Amino acid sequence: MSEITVTQSNPLEPEALALLKASHALMQSLFPPEDNFYLEPEALTAPDVVFFTARKDGKTLGTGALATREGYGEVKSMFTHEDARGLGVGGRILAAIELEARAQGLPMLKLETGNTLYAAHRLYEAAGFTRCAAFGDYPDAASSIFMEKRLTD
Repeated sequence: MSEITVTQSNPLEPEALALLKASHALMQSLFPPEDNFYLEPEALTAPDVVFFTARKDGKTLGTGALATREGYGEVKSMFTHEDARGLGVGGRILAAIELEARAQGLPMLKLETGNTLYAAHRLYEAAGFTRCAAFGDYPDAASSIFMEKRLTD
């Protein structure tokens, strides 16, 4: 039985792109348009973004990205294929994002997630994230939860 591997990838690769589109469709079905803050796939190729995929047996199971911001890294585009949920895909991607953030010397990770995405809340809390106020250009939207994790003392 092969392991789940997480590597830096191209978000425009067909399987990654399909997962990103599925993620966007899900967010559009759950939240009003003004409360959807995902990055378009092309934006995930920017120089300040490191995009990751999780794969097993050649199949892409999940995505996630680190966007480098002024003074912190932002977790973006976390999504796991529905058939792979519960296998630890999200945790492995999040660990890779944190490792990259530490390698870049970023002092903190931050993220925005939907208020009804309870499995995501549990994933982030288990990884040491705590709730915080809105940050960056985000509005304090009722359907958003903001979280952070300090990487340095």
